[in-house]
Formats: sequence, C-alpha cells, structure tokens
Amino acid sequence: MLFRSPAWDEITYWAIDLETGGLDAKRDPILAVGMVPIRGGVVQLGEAFESLVRPEDGATIRPDSVRAHQLVPRDVRGAPPLPVVLREVHARLRQGALLAHHAGIEVGFLRRAYATVDLVWPRPRVVDTAELLLALERRARFLDPDRVGGDPVLELQAARRQLGLPDYPPHRALHDALAAAELFLVLRRKLGLKRVRDLPRG
Repeated sequence: MLFRSPAWDEITYWAIDLETGGLDAKRDPILAVGMVPIRGGVVQLGEAFESLVRPEDGATIRPDSVRAHQLVPRDVRGAPPLPVVLREVHARLRQGALLAHHAGIEVGFLRRAYATVDLVWPRPRVVDTAELLLALERRARFLDPDRVGGDPVLELQAARRQLGLPDYPPHRALHDALAAAELFLVLRRKLGLKRVRDLPRG
C-alpha cells in the first residue's frame, strides 16, 4: 500500500470551542477559548487549556450572545489579548487535528483571527462531530430503509443526551470542548471508524 492511513488513535485531536461576541466571524470578537486533547484515544483533561480573550478595540458583544454565554465586557476587560491567546491555540493545533462540533463556526473565527495577528493558518485536519452525527443517521437509514424518524439531532447537548452522555453547563468554552471530545469518542466507536482516512472531513 503506497499511502497507509494511520489508525485513528495514532494522531492527536485538539477539541476546541470558542465563545464569541456574535455569530459573524468577520466582525464579532472571540471572547473565550477552551481546548482539550485526545491522545492515544483518551481525553487528557490534565492538558486542557482555557482562556478568556480581551476583544480588539471597538469590538462589541451582541446582546443575544450574552444570553448564551453570560460574558459581558467587564468579564473580558482584563483578559489576555487575542495575539497572546492565539499563539497558545496555534501551538496546540500544530500537533494534530482540530475537533469541534459544527466546526465550520470555529474554523471561520480562527481563520479570521489568524489573519488579524499575522499568523499562518496551519490547515489542520478538521473533524466535525456534527458531520459524524449525520454519518450515523445515514448509516441507520441505509441499514433500515423503513426507519421512522425525523432529522438527526445536531445540537450538542441534545445529541449527547441521546447517546447517553451526561449534561455539562452549556456555552462554557472548556465544557463544550470536552463535550465535543467525548461525543467524538462515542460516535467513532458507533461508526466503526478505524483509520484517520475514514473520518469525514469537516
């Protein structure tokens, strides 16, 4: 075989979640970052990274985002600025794959942040747990074409609950990163994905 794909647990996955001042990756600031690695197929809580982020000058926090994460300007006023936090993120993303739930949101904010601090986006492999949920549903419908049910549940906490995983306080960056990491481990096993090449790209 010319190109052997490593076993899924031979690479490091950094699960990441961002809390932001809105959903517009072009304008809204990153307010908090949570990251936790999976090494050798095991979540390594002792290596978790979490930081608030001081928004760039002039950036605002949208009221609807505050209702989700409860972060207001005074909470992040004394936090490290984006360039400092992003270098911590960068050091971790260079180790392996980026793992997130609805990863497109995280990747959009991170790519814009990288551009603003003059860092080169490392183009990590992206693994999206929402894509894995869709893959699980597709497999279930293939195996049972008469299966009754609506669209798959893609909201993070609801999807976890459906798979028997416990609730964590939502919209806390580190909690949501850990929630995505655990969800990934369950979905990978259910889907029987054994090689990195088997993982759908986010």
